[in-house]
Amino acid sequence: MQPSVYTRIEIPGRRAALLLLVLFLSLVWGCATVPLTERKALRLVPHSEIVGLSFQEYRKVLKKAKLSQDQEKVRMVRRVGMRIARAAEEFLVEEGLGHQVALYQWEFNLIEDDKTVNAWCMPGGKVAVYTGILKFTRDEEGLAVVLAHEIAHAIAGHGNERMSQALLVNLGGVALSTALRTKPKETRKLYTALFGVGATVAFMLPYSRLQEAEADRIGLVLMARAGYDPRAAIGFWKRMSKGSGPRPPQFLSTHPAPSERIAQIKRYIPEALSHYRRPRVNQ
Repeated sequence: MQPSVYTRIEIPGRRAALLLLVLFLSLVWGCATVPLTERKALRLVPHSEIVGLSFQEYRKVLKKAKLSQDQEKVRMVRRVGMRIARAAEEFLVEEGLGHQVALYQWEFNLIEDDKTVNAWCMPGGKVAVYTGILKFTRDEEGLAVVLAHEIAHAIAGHGNERMSQALLVNLGGVALSTALRTKPKETRKLYTALFGVGATVAFMLPYSRLQEAEADRIGLVLMARAGYDPRAAIGFWKRMSKGSGPRPPQFLSTHPAPSERIAQIKRYIPEALSHYRRPRVNQ
């Protein structure tokens, strides 16, 4: 189990009391609602700030990475990604969150790295898929499972929630813009650890079980609305479980055990199937 940034630092009494007060006030004024689950979540960082940082880090990743030249696979990633993205936007509108649609600038890139079994979506809609995960996704529906789950994290605001918690504990509750100005190295390191961007990052600090469950549930709905059968998620996670070998890939190490996930997904599938839209010809 990886060490958490939320528990690494011991805080003296006065500072602890101050942070508790900040946290209380944050819970009062800094809450937002997660779509579908309607959970109240802590979001202290203005969307423009966290998206601005995300875009900067995404460009750094692409500059260092080797992008895939397999145009068939690249087109598949972008085709599936945009179908999920459109479904996500429609979903936000129906949830009464249509004002958030303009916040996303979707971009999907395939990174050539067969040893990295991973994919991620940054706040604001910047997505990377590593070729190493394609042997587990196998086809478009398998890829839709992964992309819908990662996009679900984004539209649920999990990135903002994680960054808000980390800023409260690690940097004394200062604003992200202030942290970037006064402690740029520490802040970017914290962001990188939280989101696991780049193939050189050894691990990503795991989402909470609650956030993972929300991303699974929302992701199944998104892929169903995009015309992908949500039952494909069961096959994908079974393949991940059997093919991970003695050392689990990054995508597994930062997510709950496949057996637990499969049991949970089976409970979510009836809800997702009620949203299932069979794909249109030439979609």
